[in-house]
Amino acid sequence: RVESDEATYDLHILLRFTIERQMINGELSTHEVPEAWNALFQKFFGITPPDNASGCLQDIHWAMGGIGYFATYTLGNINAAQLQHHAMQDPAVATAFAHADYAPLLSWLRKNIHQHGNTYFPKELIQRATGETINPQYYLTHLRSRFL
Repeated sequence: RVESDEATYDLHILLRFTIERQMINGELSTHEVPEAWNALFQKFFGITPPDNASGCLQDIHWAMGGIGYFATYTLGNINAAQLQHHAMQDPAVATAFAHADYAPLLSWLRKNIHQHGNTYFPKELIQRATGETINPQYYLTHLRSRFL
């Protein structure tokens, strides 16, 4: 997981979230997790982890009781891609960004995101900042341009 690229990282999140849902719904016991993990890992990545330490126990989330929130990482990736797309519509932001000057982007984020603090739920904040509902197409476009 920690050595993956941004595309396969989200597949790891999907794998973990799928197994979490199955455990919470009573469809999968904890004893069945390693086998289920390996089967999904094979399906998603074409390989099987050599052991549980490299597979279902590869990070501390479940051991520390962190269940159900892991998918928020992918939601963050989706939101970030949409925000970046809309920020880049500002010519000053896009020009500066192309020259590794991130001050105009930070200014855009402060105006459209940061100043609101915890006033809005993420869904409404994205709508206010971009003028549209959360749209995964921006993230998919980013992944395609980066990897295809």
